[in-house]
Amino acid sequence: MSLIAWIILGLIAGFIASKIVNKSGEGFLLDIVLGVVGALVGGWIFRAVGMSGVTGLNIYSLIVAVIGAVVFLLVYHFVFRRRA
Repeated sequence: MSLIAWIILGLIAGFIASKIVNKSGEGFLLDIVLGVVGALVGGWIFRAVGMSGVTGLNIYSLIVAVIGAVVFLLVYHFVFRRRA
């Protein structure tokens, strides 16, 4: 996948995942980073269970990236939750 495809996939997946977990977007750059990290995490999870990871700029890859980004955000919030 090209760099532009990764950025587009990252932006869309990061925005969707942040809406699911936080109920708001994280901002343009953080959504891209979150989506790209989500694609990597999602690809790793999907390959670990015997499925293919990110295959290009398509709906399947978007689903993989969103699932990975949601998992990443949930783990992040669990580890770094603020204590009152």
